[in-house]
Amino acid sequence: MSTNNTSPKPGISGVSSNVPGGVGPSGAAGVDLEPIVSASSRRRSVPRWLRRASGPLLLLALWQVFSATGALQPDILASPGTIARTAGGLIADGTLPSAMAVSVQRVAVGLALGATAGVGLGLLSGLLRIGEDLIDAVVQMLRAVPFAGLIPLLIVWLGIGETVKATLIAFAVAFPLYMNTYAGIRGVDQQLIEAGATLGLGRWGLIRHVVLPGALPGALTGLRFALGSAWLALVFGETVNAGDGIGFLMDQAREYYRTDVIVVCLIVYACLGLAADVVVRTLERLLLQWRPTFTGK
Repeated sequence: MSTNNTSPKPGISGVSSNVPGGVGPSGAAGVDLEPIVSASSRRRSVPRWLRRASGPLLLLALWQVFSATGALQPDILASPGTIARTAGGLIADGTLPSAMAVSVQRVAVGLALGATAGVGLGLLSGLLRIGEDLIDAVVQMLRAVPFAGLIPLLIVWLGIGETVKATLIAFAVAFPLYMNTYAGIRGVDQQLIEAGATLGLGRWGLIRHVVLPGALPGALTGLRFALGSAWLALVFGETVNAGDGIGFLMDQAREYYRTDVIVVCLIVYACLGLAADVVVRTLERLLLQWRPTFTGK
């Protein structure tokens, strides 16, 4: 008895060629392949900048609605339109650009001093055991002191000029950089040290090619924290006999209950902080190209 062999011929990846659907895109008869679109691909169809801006825009819209309906009184918080007009006036008469220039200069000076001290002490404490024994305990004690509480003592020591403001900012900046630099050095994998020694690297070669690159991510993270602390210290510093700067504008606006000017100054602080963070993120992308990281799903 003859038997009719009707077993299906294999198509692509073992898919039967007699599956209805005609010829697939690869040319195999009976196979209809459809592209698989994941949830992450659908999310990427919306520009990321638009997704990131949706939250602030929604908050701004709610703020405007509450102000327009009277639920938010002007003496409590000015409307976005009033704040925009106030910002335009401060820019037009040169008050805001002048205050920004003074504040940025103060932060730059304080950041340079604090970064030099913080990174230098972090390197000494992280690389040398004797440095850790001499430095770390003192730094940990000083770190527990709120930098705003140092203002009276700094005034006694340094007066009420620009020096006290730069010193206060430097004090706030130094500790995040010290902590993250020290932690980055001590967090380098010991196996990498042993591998470098096996390849013939000496002490300074290990520090240059293994330890410092391994500590760089932590140091950059510390820089981001330090920049946030610098702007916070600036607010306190500009309340000490300041005749200009963003903090001075805020202090004047508080006396006259000008919530619009106060919010403008806060927005300027936020924008300057965001710009500084963007600079650090750019440095991370340039300096840490060798380190692939998780970017989210």
